[in-house]
Amino acid sequence: MSDKPLLYHYWRSSSSWRVRWALAHKRIPFTAIAIDLRAGDQYNDVCKDLSPLGVVPCWVDGCHVLTESVAICEYLEEAYPNTPALFPVDRWERAQLRQWVEIINAGIQPLQNLLVLKEIENVAAGSKDKWAQRFLERGLQALEELARARLNSPTAAEFVVGNTLTLADIFLVPQLYNARRFGVEVSRYPTLCVLEKNTISSEGYRLSCPAMWKPNDVDTLVLFQPYVGQAARYKVLRHFFR
Repeated sequence: MSDKPLLYHYWRSSSSWRVRWALAHKRIPFTAIAIDLRAGDQYNDVCKDLSPLGVVPCWVDGCHVLTESVAICEYLEEAYPNTPALFPVDRWERAQLRQWVEIINAGIQPLQNLLVLKEIENVAAGSKDKWAQRFLERGLQALEELARARLNSPTAAEFVVGNTLTLADIFLVPQLYNARRFGVEVSRYPTLCVLEKNTISSEGYRLSCPAMWKPNDVDTLVLFQPYVGQAARYKVLRHFFR
């Protein structure tokens, strides 16, 4: 294995995708280790030692261990200052970014993650998809209104905040991906769809999206070479906490 920092992740987890995208955007070298959430690998003793809640992503850099995508992304921004930024310079735009991230990270995603949906299904069989759709639509409508207000403002731009891709965009796109998975008609949020379209042409999207990380016979080890546009991709044996 590599001596680079480790990212424990699940290929379809929106939280994992955010961190993969941040790493790709900043060209930070890392080694990826796949965790099979549906098989319950995140709950065994070894995994719980690293991530007490049994969640991914989990970032391991030497003796330092960090979970939660917001914390990891903020750490990467501060620890790697000479790489492409995830946050704008302007104080107000940084506050707007945090508002956007908080709505997704606290107000949408937790209500439709795997653990919550399993509990909902235990309480009322057959209701988990409707539950997920309800809170996805509620959250996306709030984001649509925020985005539309910005689009009509003097500071309108093609990204969520500012004139370049930021962490706000990196949080939005995986959430729209999840919404489609649960049958939400995202065309009802046209401003969000425009923002998504402006973002998915980036190399960071291509290198981090679930289609690039869907497991097959082997997992994929990706080492992003600093300041080099193309990633070096290698095949390694799938590694789970077992």
